[in-house]
Amino acid sequence: MKKPTKRRLSFLKRTIRFLLSFLCFHSHALTRSKMRLTLPQNLSLSRLKTLLLIVSFLFILYLLFYRRDWHAPPTVVSRVFDYPLTRRHLLFAIASSSQSWPRRKPYLRIWYSPNSTRAFAFLDRVAASDAGNDSTVPPVVVSADTSKFPYTFRGGLRSAIRVARVVKEIVDRNEKDVRWYVFGDDDTVFFVDNLLKTLAKYDHARWFYVGSNSESYEQNVKYSFDMAFGGGGFAISYSLAKVLARVLDSCLVRYAHLYGSDARVFSCLAELGVGLTHEPGFHQVKID
Repeated sequence: MKKPTKRRLSFLKRTIRFLLSFLCFHSHALTRSKMRLTLPQNLSLSRLKTLLLIVSFLFILYLLFYRRDWHAPPTVVSRVFDYPLTRRHLLFAIASSSQSWPRRKPYLRIWYSPNSTRAFAFLDRVAASDAGNDSTVPPVVVSADTSKFPYTFRGGLRSAIRVARVVKEIVDRNEKDVRWYVFGDDDTVFFVDNLLKTLAKYDHARWFYVGSNSESYEQNVKYSFDMAFGGGGFAISYSLAKVLARVLDSCLVRYAHLYGSDARVFSCLAELGVGLTHEPGFHQVKID
């Protein structure tokens, strides 16, 4: 809320003075009416109601103009942290597979740095090319078995369940000093410094689901204009991710009919009452 101008404050003071004068007059009149036993009783009740209305109005003015801190916090971060958001506060979870991982490593080497970037790549199983330790790409984590979850989308890929469950698996690792969980595919290229500036605007202690829809109109119509597409990447604040991880498994059962992983995450967040915070820096283009 904007700070009241001098003109508004002056008008408010004049209004309060008038109402106080009016209040004092009616209080005096009410006292005199009590002394006159001949006046009807409903006159005193009418004046009492007037007094209550005036007091209520003054209290509302007080809340509006003088207790601005009672209002809901703004969308962007308003509190000052002990230290600013850095690369080490972001934890990337990259969805991949044993088949695509060997071909997609060059994409990850563009933005990943073991000295400053924290990330894990989730695969269905360890690829043959990962027999050794390659520090130029994120460490590989084998996803948990998801065969118990139903998948009823005809012609779809069950791997969508495994990829959606990466949200829970990365949170359950309990990595320290995480403020934001960032999700993407193995061919998603992140500009980490730009992402850092974007997420620094928001309070990780509140519930935020940050991303963007597709740049393909057809894709938005088919899925949703309010869903963050995994191909463009999206971020979930720490406080929201902790809650989402607790309910994700039960949610995945309810959305067996959906096609992709990002649609499942979107639907589960919708159940929590969280909408997408659009940031145009997340790009997803469907190229056929």
